[in-house]
Amino acid sequence: MPTTSTAAAHPRYAALLAEWCELVRRCQQDPDTAPDPVPYGQNLLERWAEPQRRYHTLDHLLAVLTRATELTAHADDPDAVALAAWFHDAVYRPDRSENEERSAKLAERALPEVGVDGSRTQEVARLVRLTVTHDPGDGDRNGEVLCDADLAVLAGDPADYAAYAADVREEYAFVPDDLFRTGRAEILARLLALPHLFRTGYGRAHWEAVARRNLGTELELLG
Repeated sequence: MPTTSTAAAHPRYAALLAEWCELVRRCQQDPDTAPDPVPYGQNLLERWAEPQRRYHTLDHLLAVLTRATELTAHADDPDAVALAAWFHDAVYRPDRSENEERSAKLAERALPEVGVDGSRTQEVARLVRLTVTHDPGDGDRNGEVLCDADLAVLAGDPADYAAYAADVREEYAFVPDDLFRTGRAEILARLLALPHLFRTGYGRAHWEAVARRNLGTELELLG
């Protein structure tokens, strides 16, 4: 468990912690007897501020929460989506492939402890695991919202997208340039081959074209 307090230096730390507490209290089965959500939120925020992160940071968490809020009307359970956003990269090591699974297991442990019921906990864990593929099934409205919110970074303006790409490269600084270019190009090509990057109507209308342009530009630069 993190022992430093680097997260508290973030300008939105207090607002994020308050947002977490409000969210959890809405989801607690018995708020009068349930544990205080503050320590759980502090732990999550410290995780998101770990030093190995460059892109998967508190700013990414904030961005995903903001985009999920934009898509609230599409979700069947917006609170489950928001909880999944909090946990989806809570465990993150760029040199490991089981981050989503470990993040889902963290949610499965922490949410019942803080008083969230079993069915919503399982939905949160399912959504976290879905971020491995970003491929929700037909009619999976919660999954569509979380995946769209997570991928919305692809639709940033040119400067923001360039900063995102640079942060991803920095997170994978341990990978040699030639291997990184090859692997990154494969990811970009796979994304561009999808019939749709975004699953919600809002995402397709507002983010799809810009995201495809950004991905195409990065792919050309990698070549």
